[in-house]
Amino acid sequence: MGDEFGRYRGTESRIPHWLRRRPKKSAESDGSSREALLLAVAAAGMPLAPAAHPVGYRCSCERIGCPTPARHPLSFAWQTQSTTDQAQVERWARNQPQANFITATGLVHDVLDVPLEAGSRALERLLEAGVEVGPVADSGGDRMLFFTATRGTPEDEDEWWPCELDSHPETTDEHPGLRWHCRGSYVLVPPASLPGDLAVSWLRGPEHPLPDPLTLLEILTDACAQYAGENGELDPHAVAWPLGR
Repeated sequence: MGDEFGRYRGTESRIPHWLRRRPKKSAESDGSSREALLLAVAAAGMPLAPAAHPVGYRCSCERIGCPTPARHPLSFAWQTQSTTDQAQVERWARNQPQANFITATGLVHDVLDVPLEAGSRALERLLEAGVEVGPVADSGGDRMLFFTATRGTPEDEDEWWPCELDSHPETTDEHPGLRWHCRGSYVLVPPASLPGDLAVSWLRGPEHPLPDPLTLLEILTDACAQYAGENGELDPHAVAWPLGR
């Protein structure tokens, strides 16, 4: 679990270079370290449930043309199955040694999910500005996940406010830029293996407190707009803050 980025505050950007040098597959997925990392996620209050894993370039679910290989829960009841009970997580980890795990968002935490290039720029700016940043994960080398406190109180509907950035498992392709995983969504948690010898791994571990998502949002949306502006096929405004679906 890392706090490597803290060493680069106030210096010339080394984050993109560091990301490119990282091995595609992390040693985090081995044996006891995998179990310890999963238990640390549960201890941080993030509910977990088992997920599919890669079999070569295919998904272990064996669904022909699986649209999200190794990125989806094993059970359709993942929302009720998700738990922070360490004994249950330990049993899952030991009985399903190849399984990935998802965490259900919108209960304790949300996840702000951005393109990796935009996320690395934003992370550097946030750290340089002294903003408290929580756990951050590299999600397979193309996306970066910023874990935050949840913005809603699921038990109290009056406290809930919808957002066009809300991302659900069936709508992630509709948000090429910033995605906001809240109630009804999930993300993979490290350590996780993906087809093509890719991995989901921590850049900043779950020991970091969850920040208010609004403290990160402006810099993340700016970074996404900049990223889109450098990629001609993307609309900078839509990538940063979509107006409709």
